[in-house]
Amino acid sequence: MDHRFLGASGFRVPALTLGTGTFGGKGPLFSAWGNTDAAEARRLLDICIDAGLTMFDSADVYSSGASETILGEAIRGRRDRVLISTKASFRFDDGVNSIGSSRWHLIRAIDAALARLGTDYIDLFQLHGFDAQTPVEETLSTLDDLVRAGKLRYIGVSNFSGWQLMKSLAVADRYGWTRYVAHQAYYSLLGREYEWELMPLAQDQGVGAVVWSPLGWGRLTGKLRRGAPLPPTSRLHETGNLGPQVDDERLYRVIDALDRVAQDTGKTVPQIALNWLLQRPTVSTVVIGARNEEQLRQNLGAVGWTLAPEHIAQLDAASAVTPTYPYWHQRGFERNPPPV
Repeated sequence: MDHRFLGASGFRVPALTLGTGTFGGKGPLFSAWGNTDAAEARRLLDICIDAGLTMFDSADVYSSGASETILGEAIRGRRDRVLISTKASFRFDDGVNSIGSSRWHLIRAIDAALARLGTDYIDLFQLHGFDAQTPVEETLSTLDDLVRAGKLRYIGVSNFSGWQLMKSLAVADRYGWTRYVAHQAYYSLLGREYEWELMPLAQDQGVGAVVWSPLGWGRLTGKLRRGAPLPPTSRLHETGNLGPQVDDERLYRVIDALDRVAQDTGKTVPQIALNWLLQRPTVSTVVIGARNEEQLRQNLGAVGWTLAPEHIAQLDAASAVTPTYPYWHQRGFERNPPPV
């Protein structure tokens, strides 16, 4: 397993991280994702650790805390061999303060996560979303206190816009507080908006991408084909409208390109889609999901090899879209030749 620095930090993480959204299966969304129990979770972690995948990502809202609880049971007795990544800030219960990035909520949420995970520290803690109602200074000073207290090793964010992340980094620099080194962001062959602003920001500021939903919300698992009905076992029947949308023509153009590359390489469609991401700038780790051992072993096959330049070019061309303003305008500026 390849290991990479997490942004500009000195912290190395494996190229692949196992997401634990399938652990627990509580609620309509998470039950559709999976319902892995503690025994199966421990088996999946055994396979991961044997393959060198030692980082596991969760969140307090995954199955109302059950995901963290099951992960905690699965790592019992081997905490020193694994890295734990988790998130908070979304609403956890009906308490008036049980949401956001206030000092009150963050301290409570992190203490609760530590209890569920059965550990006294979190390797990477990320805000699950941007809280526009809490001052950035309050959030960052709280996280800095928690780092200094030893409860958090590194901090990051998830689903931030460029200005939200840049403002946060500027405030941290102004006061000498702990900086964000990770951004857990949606990025896939079907969703390349990350490249427009967040990737250049990450390159400039030393923020590593922790990629979520790398298979385009389950559309690049190899089960979808042009002109064929959606397989009856696909979770897209239940969750397709909840995730990022993509028009059919672009979806099947990307799938057709993946199929061509699969024929050339002998790799599977999801392995190719994951490997493409691992070649992209700023990507520190890609979060994979698995409802069973077969899916996990297939996704682990995305590492240990590299797509050829001509295959990357095919996938780039098939998945390209015109950026939104002002990025299309800025591209034109870059292409303008110097005056004669």
